[in-house]
Parts: sequence; structure tokens; C-alpha cells
Amino acid sequence: MSDAYLALEDGRVVEARGRVPGRTRGELVFTTAYTGYEESLTDPSYEEQVLTFSYPLIGNYGVRAERFESDRIHPRAAIAREFTDEVVEWLADEGVPAVDHIDTRDLVTAVREEGAMKVGIVVGDDATPEAAKEELAKCKGMSEHTDIGAQVTTTEPVTYEGDGDTTVALVDCGAKKSIADSLVERGATVHVLPYDATADDVSALSPDILFISNGPGDPENYMAARELVSEFAGEIPLAGICLGQQIIASALGGTTEKMAFGHRGVNQPVRDLDTGKVIMTTQNHGYTVADPGNLDVTQVNVNDGTAEGLASIDLDVITRQYHPEAHPGPHDSLGFFDDVLEMASAGNGHKRKAIVSD
Repeated sequence: MSDAYLALEDGRVVEARGRVPGRTRGELVFTTAYTGYEESLTDPSYEEQVLTFSYPLIGNYGVRAERFESDRIHPRAAIAREFTDEVVEWLADEGVPAVDHIDTRDLVTAVREEGAMKVGIVVGDDATPEAAKEELAKCKGMSEHTDIGAQVTTTEPVTYEGDGDTTVALVDCGAKKSIADSLVERGATVHVLPYDATADDVSALSPDILFISNGPGDPENYMAARELVSEFAGEIPLAGICLGQQIIASALGGTTEKMAFGHRGVNQPVRDLDTGKVIMTTQNHGYTVADPGNLDVTQVNVNDGTAEGLASIDLDVITRQYHPEAHPGPHDSLGFFDDVLEMASAGNGHKRKAIVSD
């Protein structure tokens, strides 16, 4: 008899082997990455979700804290065809339920065909299908997590010193650590602010760049960050990654929408509309920009045509839907951070040339 059950929103109950006991619920999503499980599990964008790994063996190169993107695991549960004992120990230490010996191909197919769905999970000696259904009944949709930013943001401002002259105000809506690292490596001093920072908080720093980070959930629920974009658009150059692109577009006359199952993995092809160049990118998002509003679409996803890059000459804006810091993933897009800092160095009071390529 199995000691783990998953109750899916489509009505199925799936048996699995329990690796870490517990009861939980969340939005069932999957990643196609075959490396980078440490980075994925510590990515704040997976908050309130249950992460399924499509690659069959997770943990084959151990667990190293220096690869973590934050200080904890964010998915509410983890699912794989097989977890190694070392990964199970890590998940157990953090109290994150985990299951394996499950047909992850079937789960991934269900999500691709039916969309990301709610799931209830119970793991342990007392696990039953009925208990899993009880968890499912309590599960919220992602847009219902109206204050999800508070779960993933820094509680106090933090500064990372660079050796250059550029100052970046990074609004932490669930930022991956490697975003700040990528900016500091290029000489910028990065001030990480809570997701609900005010205009006064930003003004006190006199930043050269206002940067809106990635993060989980519906961009429409990040009202404070949207207000910052509205306040400083045209005054301070703006940059954003993932959720940050969606927030910036929404604040500047655009709209966003939930995707069927999102983009999650390290193999998403993106075409630059100016150069025609295609790069491979790392992505993790369930929402996208439907209408760019006052911004121009500069890059698109080759598979489905969704907006992957936005820019504005007049407002000094550059954004990416994917993760240019590429942890894990290909390094094709690292040049984005050079482009962001070039906006700051182009000179105050001058219209800067739009930067639309990586």
C-alpha cells in the first residue's frame, strides 16, 4: 500500500511513494530542467506551488548551499520519478513533503493538456485518498494569494556593495540571489528593498536604476511595486525580470494574463526582433504580458509568440520575461545586465538609445 496520495483538480487520485511526510496543497506545475534542482527548489517564484520535475532522477550531483537562490525551499511539495537520499534529507530538514515512484510523464502531460491545476498531497503512515481530497478542497488559486509578496520579500533593506559608480534600487518581490550577484559583479551597488517599498524609500537612495525583481503569483497583486513604476517612469531608468516585466507593463498601460501552464525550464527559445537572433533561456512564470501598453515588444518566445522583452526609448525601460542570470541554464542572455547598467551610464537628462538585444 502506498503511503502518499495526490488528489488532482481533474478528479484523479494518484498513489506515490512517500519520501518526506506531511500534508500540503498548491498549484501543480512542472519544470523541464534536467539540472539545477537546487536553484529551482530555492527559487521564490515557486512559492505556493507544488513542483514536479520532469527529469527522472533528481539529486545525482548532491546538494550544495552555494547554489541556492534564497535561504529556503519555496515549493510546498516536491515530486519526482526518483529522488536521491541526499535531496530527501534536505527536503526533510526543511519540512517540505516529497514523493517519488510516480509516473511524472503522466503528471506533466496532464498539466500540459489541462493547464496548471490545484493539488492536495498527504504523505505518511496515515495517508488516505480522502485526506488528500481534503487538502485539495482547501487549495487556493494563485491569483487568490493576494499578499504572496510578503511571504518571499526581504523584511529589511539590504545593501550589496559594488566597486563602480552605479546604484540600483532592487525591489524584492521574490528576487533570486543571482540577480543581485550579476549586478554587483558588474560594479553596481545594489540596495534590496521590500516588495512594499514606498516612493520615499526609493528617492532616499537616489538610484540610477529602479529594478523590479521576479517573484511568485499574479502581478496584479503587487500594487506597491506598480505604484513605484508609475511614480518614477521617465525619471529613473526602469528594468525588470519575469514578474518585474509584468508589473512594469501593467503600470504603464498594459495588461497581463494567466498562462495555461506557464514556461518553466532552461530550454525556452527567444527571438530578438531587432537582430533576428535566437537565444536559449531559463524561465519560470505562470503569467505573461498580454498587451505591452506604452512599451514596445522587443523579443518573443519562438514557441508561442508571448512577449519576452519590452523596451521604451522615451521612458528608459528595458525588461525580460525570462531569467538572464541563468541559474540554472544557458548563459546566452547575461548581456542583459550590461544593457541595464548602460542605461544608467548614458547620462542624466538625455534620451538613451533603446537596448533591445542580448
